[in-house]
Amino acid sequence: MSRPVANYRPSRRYILFAVLAFCGTLFSAWTGLRWPSTWIAAALFGATSLALIALLWQPGIEIHETHLQLGRRVILWRDIRRLDQTGWIAPLAVTLTLANDRRVLLLYAGDVDSSTSLLRHLRRYSRSALLDGVPYLQAWGELSKTPELGRTPDPQKTKEPAAAPQRQPSPAIHRPLLRPEEEEEVERMFQRLKSVGRLDQRGSDEQ
Repeated sequence: MSRPVANYRPSRRYILFAVLAFCGTLFSAWTGLRWPSTWIAAALFGATSLALIALLWQPGIEIHETHLQLGRRVILWRDIRRLDQTGWIAPLAVTLTLANDRRVLLLYAGDVDSSTSLLRHLRRYSRSALLDGVPYLQAWGELSKTPELGRTPDPQKTKEPAAAPQRQPSPAIHRPLLRPEEEEEVERMFQRLKSVGRLDQRGSDEQ
């Protein structure tokens, strides 16, 4: 027999709770002899004490590499098909569905830390099971995201992007500096200057 990876026993805290609930039951029953209304409290304490005793009566839980051991019962990890939480963490309550469609309710009277550790062990070793309806690899985020080795890259996917076509410089736009009437005025002044220059040239020849 292999040595267990982890061993989980009921917490002593639940033993104290059970003793307190049993004492509350006795006290409420004694006071009920005088005040009948206290029998309600006695019933509540009694139900609580019975529930705690049932939790403490659960067999010890051992985690092995190949199987889960509940007391004398051995459950192979490969036989677990589903592992569903019930919302109870402390105490822990988990439903195991086996290969023969049988269901096992696993109860563990532990504190929050030990219950969380046990739940993690159960989820880690149940490799053939659906974890709360999710496949094992997907639940643990172990789906391979890297490409397969030895596969030749697709030339179409690895082709470098074509260079962007170069844009031709746009021709310079010449905008008129003067308005049409101003251009006409400049033209008249230019003609006048030319005529004055001719007169000056004739006068100098005559002299």
